[in-house]
Amino acid sequence: MTDTPHSTASRTLSDNETPFEHLAIRDVNSVQESVDPRLSLSSRPSARQLEEGFPSHVGTLRGEHAHGEDEKGNLKEEKEGVLVSSSDEILYVDWEKGDPRNPANYSRGRKWAITLTSSALTGMVAAVASTYAMGYPSMTRDLNCTNFQATLGLSLYALGFAVFPLILAPLSEEFGRQPLYIGSTILLIAMHIGVALAKNIQSVIIFRLLAGAAGSTGSTMVGGTIADIWAPHERGIPMAVFSIAAMGCTGLGPVFAGWVEMNTRLEWRWIQWIHLIVTGVFFVIMLFTMKETRSSVLLVRLVRKLRKETGDNRYRARIEDERGSLRTLMLISCTRPVHLLLTEPVVASFSLWIGFAWGVLYSMIESISPAFRELHHFNVGEVGTVFVTMFIGSLLGYLSNTFIQEKLYNKNFKAKGHEARLYSSCIAGILFPVSMFIYAWTSFEHVNWVGMAIGIVLFMWSMYIIYLAVFTYLADCYGPFASSALAGQSLCRNLAGMAFPLFSTQMYDRLTFKWASTIFACIAVLMMPIPFILFRWGPQIRARSKFAKEVPSFGS
Repeated sequence: MTDTPHSTASRTLSDNETPFEHLAIRDVNSVQESVDPRLSLSSRPSARQLEEGFPSHVGTLRGEHAHGEDEKGNLKEEKEGVLVSSSDEILYVDWEKGDPRNPANYSRGRKWAITLTSSALTGMVAAVASTYAMGYPSMTRDLNCTNFQATLGLSLYALGFAVFPLILAPLSEEFGRQPLYIGSTILLIAMHIGVALAKNIQSVIIFRLLAGAAGSTGSTMVGGTIADIWAPHERGIPMAVFSIAAMGCTGLGPVFAGWVEMNTRLEWRWIQWIHLIVTGVFFVIMLFTMKETRSSVLLVRLVRKLRKETGDNRYRARIEDERGSLRTLMLISCTRPVHLLLTEPVVASFSLWIGFAWGVLYSMIESISPAFRELHHFNVGEVGTVFVTMFIGSLLGYLSNTFIQEKLYNKNFKAKGHEARLYSSCIAGILFPVSMFIYAWTSFEHVNWVGMAIGIVLFMWSMYIIYLAVFTYLADCYGPFASSALAGQSLCRNLAGMAFPLFSTQMYDRLTFKWASTIFACIAVLMMPIPFILFRWGPQIRARSKFAKEVPSFGS
């Protein structure tokens, strides 16, 4: 180990090098890893607390206290008769520059393998959300339930997306992202089986809630994974791939599901069986391609080995300062997304915007089928094919990001900073209400169905840009806290996705497709200034943020 990092290029460790030779020792002020700014240096855990680990922390909730600590958790650790309590004696272990074990230094091939694998999970869970609605006719018949009861399966899937990331946060802090990807995919497979074999609508609703909980890793954690391995100036295209998987597959899924529903030998249960087959194939691929990307988790594993082999408990990773007790870990990891959502104007404003847009998306998923059946007399298969417009809109969003937004970002990043991510989102702020007005005022039987299809394409184009801007901008602004910022917006976004379908059907029935969509368009007009405000005053807003100020330059 060395006291200062070397400026070496990315390399691999030779056979005769130990795992500890290329780790740097730093003081608390120069270490790269950032911790929650709500923590003070006086709250740092003792060496014994670090060694006891996560399972032992559970005992603290039952009133048990670690040996060697007082009631307040103050440090009383002794090593060979020497009291280890001075902050000067803590030796922070960090990555050297170019260390190949740091996920930021993975090869481009490995980075793309991880990006494509995690994005594939995103696409699958997005398709699971939208294809479910295509099976309503046969499901309500087979399970003798109402359309509203079937809709609960769509809403509670979004609820699982919203709430479960708050639980995932402390788990990913302790165990890393890779085990959660694997575990959640296994749970998703089990839930597909549960829905396919369900004998009543209550079982379907419960399994859909748990499927949303499992699928939430494909929504909130993928953005953090990409932020882990790609530098800000590199992550534009990887984030675009992730976004097209999330938005495009929302439209592609119903294309096949509509025709499956039309086949009387298949119907809604086989929609689930097909998802099961695809998820099973993905799971096998993921075992070979998905690697751990959370650098703090990998560093903690090395530091624990270092303490064990040297017997010196002064060594620690900076992130371990958040793990003094289960109470501290839960406070920091579970409350940080909500804290950011409620106290950070950047997170709050973007979450409000994407939350409303996401709710409209779920309402549109609900409305497309009855609208095209009642106004244009489409059958279920044809209605499913209409959803290809969502993919077309997402593809247009991807192309505009690649050939316009990315060029503007690379050209203006030095002058505009992170706000260079927001050029396209300003256009999307205008396109969003325009698309809803088009969808609303072409919702007539005497107007060709192509008019509504154009409205859907433009809506998905704007949705893609908004979705991508939220993920790239928050990832850039909040760095190591990106997962928490994204979990905060995911909470707001998916709560809206849960709530909107519960009233959208009644809203369209009472107000008609024209006026219901017009109301959505008018609300979108009110939210139009959000990206313009952040584009103009974003740096000043972020300068007041405790979290944004903690973000180091990538790889510094």
